[in-house]
Amino acid sequence: MANKRIRVETSVKDASLIEIRRQQIVRAGINLFREKGFHRATTREIAKAAGFSIGTLYEYIRTKEDVLYLVCDSIYNEVTNRLSRFPTNAGTIEAFKESISQYFLLIDGMLDEFTIMYQETKSLPKEAMQYVLSKELEMVSIFEEILAGCVKSGVLVLDEKEVFLAANHLVIQGQSWAFRKWALKNRYTIEEYIELQTNLFLDGVLHFKK
Repeated sequence: MANKRIRVETSVKDASLIEIRRQQIVRAGINLFREKGFHRATTREIAKAAGFSIGTLYEYIRTKEDVLYLVCDSIYNEVTNRLSRFPTNAGTIEAFKESISQYFLLIDGMLDEFTIMYQETKSLPKEAMQYVLSKELEMVSIFEEILAGCVKSGVLVLDEKEVFLAANHLVIQGQSWAFRKWALKNRYTIEEYIELQTNLFLDGVLHFKK
């Protein structure tokens, strides 16, 4: 079970306004953390990049770590929302391939976000770190369910330990497109990367079980 979502303190009562302003803060944080790194970026710079004063910024967050947490939380929410659209019990190779494709494409559209997350998550407070790690396991569990559906239908043969390891492998290989982009993007398009990773995974599983 995932750890409880961290409450980021705010003095604003309007929930819709909080959502709008925090989206602005997240985008500003991503741009600054990419450019300067988490430790060098300041809350004053984040406020300026978001388009409002430092006083307004502190109405929606309390610390710079809050901004990093909101960045990480938004990434995981987007991933889990996208993957949850797929029927996890479809039990077909086609559905499995499509889930991989959509996950990898999502990462391709969030390269800065994933890179920042892996570079800077260590700067989060302990409770926030535990929550972020639990969200990572939620992503793994989605692929576990998809793989389990394929096992149940007989198109893949994996035991429980192998399913968990395979799900972790898929999550990591998708994310490697972000933090290994400096090497991979010189050789592959995202479409080629998806096809090769999917084929390598399926060929390895099917060959191993013959």
